[in-house]
Amino acid sequence: MRAFLILEDGTVFSGQSIGSEREVISEIVFNTSMTGYLEVLTDPSYAGQAVVMTYPLIGNYGVTPDMESARPWPDGYIVRELSRNYSNFRATGSIQDFLLKYDIPGVAGIDTRTLTKLLREKGTMNGMITTDENYDLDAILPRLAEYRPTGVVMRTTCKEKKVLKGSGKKVALLDLGAKDNIARSLNQRGCEVTIYPADTKADEILGTNPDGIMLSNGPGDPKECTEIISELKKLADSNVPIFAICLGHQLMALANGADTHKMKYGHRGGNHPVKDLSTGRVYISSQNHGYVVDTDKLDKNVAVPAFVNVNDGTNEGLSYVGKNIFTVQFHPEACPGPQDSAYLFDKFIAMMGGRADA
Repeated sequence: MRAFLILEDGTVFSGQSIGSEREVISEIVFNTSMTGYLEVLTDPSYAGQAVVMTYPLIGNYGVTPDMESARPWPDGYIVRELSRNYSNFRATGSIQDFLLKYDIPGVAGIDTRTLTKLLREKGTMNGMITTDENYDLDAILPRLAEYRPTGVVMRTTCKEKKVLKGSGKKVALLDLGAKDNIARSLNQRGCEVTIYPADTKADEILGTNPDGIMLSNGPGDPKECTEIISELKKLADSNVPIFAICLGHQLMALANGADTHKMKYGHRGGNHPVKDLSTGRVYISSQNHGYVVDTDKLDKNVAVPAFVNVNDGTNEGLSYVGKNIFTVQFHPEACPGPQDSAYLFDKFIAMMGGRADA
């Protein structure tokens, strides 16, 4: 069956339908990873977005246990070629069946290189995936212009508190749309990790006397999360060590008077170089974000840049002045490099161990 990707500038791509045949409107973004398509599909940060994979062949090793959450989150999936066969001793099925199971529509057989160049030149655009060959472009374009992904943090967060047992430091993880490997990276280092829904009040978290607080990644515009931001301000004032990743990094910045803005097309992939400003060393990082902290409006008495993106100079992390808080825009749990920035979890544990009341 034919399928179409219609962009808000009127550009139309034609290909073959994969996954569900339902129609969807979403924000269209691209990911430059050469592998890890299953981790991309199951990353909650893609809620409200349809993902274009720039690597030309997707699905060759099928669906394996390498999932970052219990289900996929993108609204749609766009590839150059979907492998007709898969081969991996760990595989349990195909990407096609995976998309069908979770009712995710997609398009294969389009020129993803041209599409990606278009998104880079014009910026991220909304789009529609449809199998209706009689689509009305004039009727669709206003709908695309009006679309905004909203409520995505509460859609992806856990519904109730859960605990990963450990014999080490007690960490409270606020799930803003967390990838599973964040909790796993802490748990593997001995931490007992209690995972809280995104709308949990600061008093409830602080009432358990955690040794540290972890703020996860997540989807959407950080400025939409006004109630969460007000609770994070209370956490920041508690002096409990805090480590934040991606959306958590942005929300902590907003809670401390900084600003964020939407990027032209964002950073999504497994090969982004970031520079540690304290050492000058460059690390390869995995990233997935469309918003960034605006360091031009950052009060240097509150926080200072800790990492910078080598490609475009945007902020990749903050160190808070006089507080046990550090935050990063990239994903140290995602095994880029493949272990380049995993040391940040060890840094967090050292911060917890260094507390006077630990």
